[in-house]
Amino acid sequence: MKKDIEIPKVKGVYVAVVNEYNDIYKTQDWNAYIINEKDVDLEMVIIVTDGYSENKITSKFRKKIDVLPKKSYAKIELMQEELFALNNQFKVSFFEGNQMFDKTYLFRKNTINLKALQSVPLMDVKGVLVK
Repeated sequence: MKKDIEIPKVKGVYVAVVNEYNDIYKTQDWNAYIINEKDVDLEMVIIVTDGYSENKITSKFRKKIDVLPKKSYAKIELMQEELFALNNQFKVSFFEGNQMFDKTYLFRKNTINLKALQSVPLMDVKGVLVK
C-alpha cells in the first residue's frame, strides 16, 4: 500500500527572508515571504513556522492564505533577529488543482544574515532564499 502513495515534489514555491525598510517605524525589518513562481494559483496555503535548537524551541505560528495567485508572493511574518540563532522551519501545505503538496523549508541557524543575501524571484529584492 505505501508504494501506491505518490508524494509529488514541490517546484516553483519558495520561502525567503528579506531585510527591508519599514516606512512606518523607520526601522530595518526581517520579513518572511512565500513565493509562488508557478503558472497556476495555489489554494488553501497553510504555513506553520517554528524555531528550535538543542535546548530551545519557539511557539508555533500558523498562517492561512486562501489563494496565492500565480507569479506572486505574500508576507508570512515579521522575524526578530534573535530567532536567527535557531533553526527556523516553515512547513508549507497547499492545493494545486485537486492535488495536495507539502514541503518543509529549513533555514539553518545563523544562515539568515546580510552576507547571505541573494536575488529573490519575483520580488526584485535581495534576501535569504530556500528552494
